[in-house]
Amino acid sequence: MSRLIQPLDTGDPLGPLPQEFAAIMRPELPSLIKEIGMEVTRAYPEYARLLNGPNGASIRMGVEQSLSSFVDLVAEPSSPTVLRDDMCRRFGRFEAYEGRTMDALQGAYRLGARVALRRAKKVGRSYNFSPALMLSFADALFAYVDELEALSREGYLEVQAQSDQRSEAVRRRLLHLILAGRPVPRSAIGELCEQTGWTLPEHVTLVAVRASAGLDRISADADVLLDPSDPQPHLLIPGPVDDARRQMLGRVLPSGGAAIGLTVPTALAADSIRWARRVLELADTGIIDDAPLLRCEDHLTTLWLLSDPPLLDQLAMRELAPVAAISSTRRARLIETLRIWLDTRGTAAQMGELLDVHPQTVRYRMRSLEAIFGDQLTEPESRFATEAVLRAMNLRGKSPQPLT
Repeated sequence: MSRLIQPLDTGDPLGPLPQEFAAIMRPELPSLIKEIGMEVTRAYPEYARLLNGPNGASIRMGVEQSLSSFVDLVAEPSSPTVLRDDMCRRFGRFEAYEGRTMDALQGAYRLGARVALRRAKKVGRSYNFSPALMLSFADALFAYVDELEALSREGYLEVQAQSDQRSEAVRRRLLHLILAGRPVPRSAIGELCEQTGWTLPEHVTLVAVRASAGLDRISADADVLLDPSDPQPHLLIPGPVDDARRQMLGRVLPSGGAAIGLTVPTALAADSIRWARRVLELADTGIIDDAPLLRCEDHLTTLWLLSDPPLLDQLAMRELAPVAAISSTRRARLIETLRIWLDTRGTAAQMGELLDVHPQTVRYRMRSLEAIFGDQLTEPESRFATEAVLRAMNLRGKSPQPLT
């Protein structure tokens, strides 16, 4: 602090306190410290407990350092304040560790300033201090208290930031354990829930987020677990996604780029996020229409049919083996006709409209298919497998040809 005061427009000339003023103030410090201690502990009983506890000596030292530093700065404005600054930051950190707000500490600082001002007025009468000098003292004193509060706030916010970081790390660890599935001991999850104050829900909904999506974590509900730093960002929402949760997701993901998984028992959370990520993949490849916020429940059949592409290829080779030896052009026409028939069970005329061919052509193709596939088109289980393959391959946008 290069200057203890800023001049006020009061009609009297004000300026820095004269250095000689320090010599008058210094003898008052021991009794002033006691008086401030009595007033503060009377107004703030929690500080009486602290002064009588194991940290009492450090607290008294801090108060003494703060008052002595004020006098030192009057005597020499360039006096170092390293010890004072450190003590004030410690006071702020201590308040944060105790789980209190800064209100009590700020109140104690200001009460101490009022006690000091009261003492200064008493001393001032003995020395016949001018009103301008007393006003300068008051101005300097409360400017000094502002500095003390600012330093303590730095320490307070430092602890809060560290606490927030630790809490976020524990919550991310909790999210990862839940997604790890059943092998994780339930006691480990319970311990992390206790540390974070998070209640383990019976059901959860996972939300997969594209890495490129902007994620406003501050807008997330307090009970939502999220990991925006993961290469595949995701959120865990306790319970189902209702209208309120959807509005929250709109704030968290203003540009969209996410998929809502199914609501499942918490033990199956890994399935919910797996399905949500798969829906994003299907949208990215154009298999399903993209949207700012996709929902797995709108694409369950597609998810099921395309859940295992290599297995689908194997099933296609088996179910479409009867047409494997036919030329690719004719095979494609027959397979498309078969797919339309399985989908619609329509008449030749109806199928002809869908295929854009003459009904007679449809009849010819159907006779060929019946001859080629035989009982495969009449036996229920075989027909279902063939229909599933054709639906899946049509969704995948792949020419329905068996692999060779």
